[in-house]
Amino acid sequence: MNSLPFSQVAKRLAVAEDDVWAIHYEAADRLKAGEDIILMSVGDPDFPTPDDISTQLVSSIKRGRTHYSPPNGELELRSAIAELECQATGKVFSADHFVIFPGATGALYATLSTLCDPGDEIVIPEPMYIGYRGYIKALGIEVKSPHLNLDEDCALDVDELLAYVGPKTKAVLVNTPGNPLGNIIPAEQLASLAEALAERNVWLISDEVYSLLTFEEPHVSLLKCAKDLSNVIVIDGLSKSHAMTGWRIGWVAGPLELTQALTNYSSAALFGCSQFIQDAAAYALKTNGPYVDHMCELYRQRRDFFAERVKRIPNLDCLMPKAGMFMMLDFRRISNDVPGLVRQLLDVEGVSFVPGEGFGPTAASFARASLTHDLDTLNEVGDRLERFLAAY
Repeated sequence: MNSLPFSQVAKRLAVAEDDVWAIHYEAADRLKAGEDIILMSVGDPDFPTPDDISTQLVSSIKRGRTHYSPPNGELELRSAIAELECQATGKVFSADHFVIFPGATGALYATLSTLCDPGDEIVIPEPMYIGYRGYIKALGIEVKSPHLNLDEDCALDVDELLAYVGPKTKAVLVNTPGNPLGNIIPAEQLASLAEALAERNVWLISDEVYSLLTFEEPHVSLLKCAKDLSNVIVIDGLSKSHAMTGWRIGWVAGPLELTQALTNYSSAALFGCSQFIQDAAAYALKTNGPYVDHMCELYRQRRDFFAERVKRIPNLDCLMPKAGMFMMLDFRRISNDVPGLVRQLLDVEGVSFVPGEGFGPTAASFARASLTHDLDTLNEVGDRLERFLAAY
């Protein structure tokens, strides 16, 4: 039998590359099989979704909120987001400036599908979030990547980034606060970048899913700092901030022309998100500020504790994140083969990190560790890592 055909999208996604998630998937399987494994390789909060949010969801189901939702999302949720953004930015937003999607990943995929055709270019500074690569590849978009300076507070050079913008560039995508670095792009840089790209007729997309998980330095949204919002798009969601990864709620904020195009996309591809999940999400946004603050404080404590533990290990260092739930471990004085080192660490000590090369060549000598464990577990990770490196 002849093999039946697949689309170019399927073929692009099937291109053989180093699988940066291979170590994590193996570690997860071994943990499930009962081995003594500590997963430090995924950004899934160890905190439970607050009980009152779950209670609200069950109540919504019992009220019969189990039917089709509008393709742009329930009005209550979009209005709740609009009200929060009005308060945070001092600008005027309506519910129509927001479209709800199943997770921030779905929101960004829909956005790029709406903006770009195969062969178009997008500029993304690297190290970049691993998850971007899948849907960029699926859409046939070409990527250009200026480098963040890891030795200078993970700084972004706006002029260097703009030099990557050419006639085929449809959008620039920045991630602030960032994954994997936990870096924050200053408000003045975001404003300058938005203005410069508007002059070039290029979109600026800001992925801000870690916006509420910041430590000493607050995050300032692109929606607040940009003077003109005509080319500005912001992606956000509840997965990280409210420990709701499995609920799959994200959204896009943008000008009305964009949100109408995204509504058309959602109507064709998704036909809306679950009513009861959106009801609970609206409740979460209105009521759970203290819980978010508590989680953020615990992440800060974990960051400080694990950074101190890592720096006690000879020749090992780390980048101090300003936000989020990750820390980049710096193996530059230890090994030129971090993927091999990470593989051996899993086999010998049962600890899984993500090799930094998956985030881009700038991070090839690093590995990403998740701060999704309590202090005792993080101390155990430090002990195992120190024992392993002493014999490496």
